[in-house]
Amino acid sequence: MKNMIVTQNRSNRFIDEAGGGIFGHLSDSKFGRKRSLLIVCIMSMTFSLLTSISPTYWTYVHLRLLTGFSTGGIGVCAFVLATEPIGPTKRGSAGMSSFYFYSIGIALVSGIAYIFQSWRFLYIASSIPSIIFLVFMLPFISESPRWYLIRGRTNEAMNIMHNIAKLNGKHLPQNVSLVLDKEPKSTCDHENIETGTKEIVTGSIINVIKSPVTRRRLFLLMGINFTTWVVYYGLNLNATNITTNIYLGVLLNSLAEMPAYLVTAILIERFGRKPLGVGTQWFSAISCIIGSCFMGSHGNWIKVACSVLGVFGMAGTYNLFYVYAAELFPTVIRNTAIGCARQAGQTGAILVPFVVVMINAGHTFMVFGACGIVGGILVFFLPETLNKPLYDTMN
Repeated sequence: MKNMIVTQNRSNRFIDEAGGGIFGHLSDSKFGRKRSLLIVCIMSMTFSLLTSISPTYWTYVHLRLLTGFSTGGIGVCAFVLATEPIGPTKRGSAGMSSFYFYSIGIALVSGIAYIFQSWRFLYIASSIPSIIFLVFMLPFISESPRWYLIRGRTNEAMNIMHNIAKLNGKHLPQNVSLVLDKEPKSTCDHENIETGTKEIVTGSIINVIKSPVTRRRLFLLMGINFTTWVVYYGLNLNATNITTNIYLGVLLNSLAEMPAYLVTAILIERFGRKPLGVGTQWFSAISCIIGSCFMGSHGNWIKVACSVLGVFGMAGTYNLFYVYAAELFPTVIRNTAIGCARQAGQTGAILVPFVVVMINAGHTFMVFGACGIVGGILVFFLPETLNKPLYDTMN
């Protein structure tokens, strides 16, 4: 019964993250990446602090819904804001490297939860990173120059590019300006790039669905994300079934993610997104299938090892998804598309707790293995984006 309560609570947490799609659209439109990130961080911090003083169960549930709603937008907005200014040769490794802090956070939470076994203290502790980020980091972060460009604010976009060049010890000629990829090349020359019109270029999920190219990519990513989240979160939740120490299980899984990010960051620029996506999914699937061969209480540590290897493989896929998805969609709909794909993953995460509770550990490994195989097959139908430019408009 206790396990059911715990997993149902985790399921509610994943339902809450539907805010990722909403804030993804807002960051693509009038709010921008930085302002959307500011809003979701303030909301997450506020609702987390209020949760720690919940007087009743239903107050707690409602505040958790609101916390999850805001938290769902942090990952999308932060990742896109961090990677959009980076060129194609370094974008993959830089994007993958940003996820080290995610695993470090999970490892720290397991330690804090072990030392201070009070849920109220945990919610206070979980609000501290947002406070630090809002006060000491966000004021020094610039808005995405690509977002400024599609909003017709080319002068502000160029100011940011000049600042980036200056910080890198480089210099941009004063007569160079930015141009949208939809503008004909005949209006440009090698010495001076004309800015063209100052029109605002917008997009929405409707534009994604109308275009055959982006529609196909979105549906494939939704399927891939569904299988990825089932395996990734399933293996973490399944730690309660294969080890008597849940804190140790979560810690081992989080530590397994860190080398996965390093390996993926190194290989992503050498082999590309597509082969790596297939390889990480199938590596995780094989590990899970091996773990399913050990039923009952026998071979618990072998199952723990298979779980750690499964998390290793799927952690690479989980974060490769962000890099891949950001390169598959133009700036005007990038956050919106990633948010929709994330919601498909959240659907899988909603189902995972019930699978973990209602099926024994051996069979859950088999389910996760099957999902990994299917996810790897879906990656075959996506185009490779290695060293390809980021596009700004639907054209």
